Amino acid sequence: MSNGIVQKKTDKGFGFIKVDGQAEGEKDLFFHKNSLVGVSFEQVQEGDKVSFDVEDSEKGKNAVNVKRA
Repeated sequence: MSNGIVQKKTDKGFGFIKVDGQAEGEKDLFFHKNSLVGVSFEQVQEGDKVSFDVEDSEKGKNAVNVKRA
């Protein structure tokens, strides 16, 4: 399980997480509202600390099983 902070949240049901220890210039990790566990998308705010698993997809890495820390 990895940790990070919600950097950006859109009105379209997805957002991006800055992973703890992320190198400068490295892409933030994508997450979809369906990847949230125990919290709704509306309850998650930019700046919230989260824990998550990383999954590879055809479009790159995604955060899954995202929980508020």
